[in-house]
Amino acid sequence: MEQSQQHLLQLLYATSQGNKEAFAQLYKATSGKLFSVCLNLLRRNDWAEDVLQDAFVKIWHNAGEYHADKGTVMTWMISITRYRALDLLKSRRVKLEQTDSEAQINEYVAPEIPTGEQLGLVREKVKLDDCMSVLSEDHRNSIQLAYFNGLSHQEITAHTGTALGSVKSWIRRGLVQLKRCLES
Repeated sequence: MEQSQQHLLQLLYATSQGNKEAFAQLYKATSGKLFSVCLNLLRRNDWAEDVLQDAFVKIWHNAGEYHADKGTVMTWMISITRYRALDLLKSRRVKLEQTDSEAQINEYVAPEIPTGEQLGLVREKVKLDDCMSVLSEDHRNSIQLAYFNGLSHQEITAHTGTALGSVKSWIRRGLVQLKRCLES
């Protein structure tokens, strides 16, 4: 186990015991990376800040539920953060679908894009989200780590503790399934 993983594990364990100083150190050590994950998914600073805060509240409350056999501490924290970001995107998408007005569309898509194209982009995003949700968890997580978080195959292997061949297969198979779904 590498030194930083061991250090994060110690901080997380102390956090699970209610140690606020350890939690502050855990925040200091990981918040930059987790904010980057949020910003990469959400593309808005204000949303990324809100999600990061929610993620750390969840980490504080669930620190005792971490199990090393499920991956590294950082992978576990990225997963919590990513799910919080996806929940926010999903709730914003539902609101957008319910209102379906030009004003709401302009709020979610860059204003320099013509309105008709904005609606098309929103529909494509909804379709992509729907197709991603039908992938197996391994396929979906590997694709998200590679394409949304910008991790290499080796970095995904390190984060998930999975063999390199498995990661490559999951990404390849997931992309084939994603392509089929998007084309249907």
